Amino acid sequence: MQNKELVDLVAKACDDKRAEDIVIMDMKNVSLIADYFLICEGTNERQVQAIARGVKDIANEQDIDVKRMEGFDQARWILVDLGDIVCHIFHREERNYYNLEKLWGDAPQLEVKL
Repeated sequence: MQNKELVDLVAKACDDKRAEDIVIMDMKNVSLIADYFLICEGTNERQVQAIARGVKDIANEQDIDVKRMEGFDQARWILVDLGDIVCHIFHREERNYYNLEKLWGDAPQLEVKL
């Protein structure tokens, strides 16, 4: 599976858990960390955890190894590392504070296909 197809599946998994303001950033020419960042938010800790579980489930269904998941217990900013795709799942307040879209503003944003 191509990375673009996978990031679209991850976006759909986030949307299925009612994630808000889903953004996909093409990081290929901006960072060596990953090809894509997916950024989204939930309105409370339980929803943020549910979104992260949904991402993990879709990765498992596609036989994609979840390299690392950080921040799950606090559920304020959960990072799910899928290798070439890094999914940032924020609580709304933290997303506004860290503002990754501005920090990585050189990266083009892609259309989210749900």
